[in-house]
Amino acid sequence: MIPMTLAEVAEATGGVLDGVDDAGRLVTGPTAFDSRAVAEGGLFACLSGARADGHDFVHQAVASGAVAVLATRATGVGSVLVDDVVTAMSDLARAVAGRYQGTVLAITGSAGKTSTKDLLTQILARSGTVVATERSFNNEIGFPHTVLRVQDDSDFLVVEMGARGAGHISHLAGIARPTIAAVLGVGSAHMGEFGSREAIATAKRELVQALDATGTAVLNIDDPLVRSMAEYTTARVVWFGTDSEAHVRAEEVTVDTHARACFVLCHGSEHAPVRLRVVGRHHLTNALAAAALALSAGVPFSTVAETLGQVGLLSGSRMEVREREDGVTIVNDAFNASPESVAAALESLAALCADGRPSVAVLGEMRELGDTAAEVHRRVGRQVAELGIGELIAVGSEHAQTLAAAAREAGAARATLVATRDEAFEVLTSLLRGREVVLFKGANSAGLFETAAALASWARPQARPS
Repeated sequence: MIPMTLAEVAEATGGVLDGVDDAGRLVTGPTAFDSRAVAEGGLFACLSGARADGHDFVHQAVASGAVAVLATRATGVGSVLVDDVVTAMSDLARAVAGRYQGTVLAITGSAGKTSTKDLLTQILARSGTVVATERSFNNEIGFPHTVLRVQDDSDFLVVEMGARGAGHISHLAGIARPTIAAVLGVGSAHMGEFGSREAIATAKRELVQALDATGTAVLNIDDPLVRSMAEYTTARVVWFGTDSEAHVRAEEVTVDTHARACFVLCHGSEHAPVRLRVVGRHHLTNALAAAALALSAGVPFSTVAETLGQVGLLSGSRMEVREREDGVTIVNDAFNASPESVAAALESLAALCADGRPSVAVLGEMRELGDTAAEVHRRVGRQVAELGIGELIAVGSEHAQTLAAAAREAGAARATLVATRDEAFEVLTSLLRGREVVLFKGANSAGLFETAAALASWARPQARPS
């Protein structure tokens, strides 16, 4: 964290110092909300959850190097007492961001935020020091946690912004005002909360509206709902995509035998061939967004093109490919699932099996789709059949049943319904003979990423805590 005294922390959060001997003591480390992750010189945020209360771990946090804790009640250790710890984290992050002199790059979209962030972070690292969102910590807790890790000498701050309702992105952008902001696309994720793709677009548009005239809006020209966002900003607009009008575009796009996108990256008069290391043609959009963001931040074109062809994804369970000794390939894309990402993953599976290898799709139910859920699962079932996927294992209850039934009706060779991921594991252990490619995809709550990891090492998954 950019150094602040405890007195300044209290002022920024509207808090009161309690049990603090030296109000001038500096906080130099980030704010942690897990006592096991406390860094020397940082703060510990006493969050209260369903399973634990951070106030019960203050002594461990201080012993691990915390200067003080953010708390709502006296703790017996040096504390900044506030009315609400989550709000205090945002207020403190806002104060830190106000002192930060580097470039803030923000990313939102219905899918691809974390993958784009992973690619972008590695490109920017070739030109300076980077602080970026860890994994998918992009909500009202994870966002300030990221901002509070920034230092005076950090050249770039890369943040993801998630939204589950109107005003969420505006709130996050008010904590750390972006210099450069990208909208990747508008899909059907969280339809249950928003009600329509147009409402989702309005929420994502808040990021573009947060830019001032000196900023840069990086927009997906191939998505009509994103393209229309240019009307809502005074910032400079940089288009990315495959359209000929895009400032940063891909030409001559193909997919190799490993389902990786190959293309010519173009920007102005510059162009270079790129072969991505990440699996799935859909990562082309993420790569172009990362390129456009990096170029807008001043990274040379040659560095961008070279790095894109060398790096992979840093966050797990996103088209993560592992091959077993018996020839079975596990594709773990089970961090989460939206209608668009499931469709893209299935297309990648089909591409990986274009050489005749047997294909298996283990699909968990998708969540937060509202009234569209049944039809969306039917559509996925039909796609399984249309792509010629050899084996479908649908995991869950009502919607999994809908998915499996639709696949059978559309002519899928085999479609098995199981209630739990453990049952899916049992089916797979008896099914696999070698050479199969097995895709795992589903809502995060289904835990199929654990099953994928277990199958990759041929170990039974551990029971999930209740």
